[in-house]
Amino acid sequence: MRIVVTSVLVNDQARALDFYTGVLGFVKKEDVPVGEARWLTVVSPEDPDGVELLLEPDSHPAARPFKAALVDDGIPFTSFAVADVSAEYDRLVAAGVRFTQPPTEMGPVTTAVFDDTCGNLIQIASRP
Repeated sequence: MRIVVTSVLVNDQARALDFYTGVLGFVKKEDVPVGEARWLTVVSPEDPDGVELLLEPDSHPAARPFKAALVDDGIPFTSFAVADVSAEYDRLVAAGVRFTQPPTEMGPVTTAVFDDTCGNLIQIASRP
């Protein structure tokens, strides 16, 4: 068994695609109309055949309250690995990304948390 797709719930798929590709640097993998929404996935350019991130609409009645509760408590929805959190933080700040937590050492990892503009907090993390 292996993970092939994981999701992040977004309030606007077009804006999410722009942010996740244009700002974060992911690459669009799948874009298939599914009713009013799309099966819209992105992948890391470093691993184009790796795990896909589904930019899933947050239209289910439980999704938006769940996301809001996480944001209110400062809890990231998911985490992405980066080689160097401080360098990625600097790059993303220069691109206009708003961080809620600057690079912070937490034992064996360094993390930072940003707003993805689609209703989520996302953590980036690296190990020395």
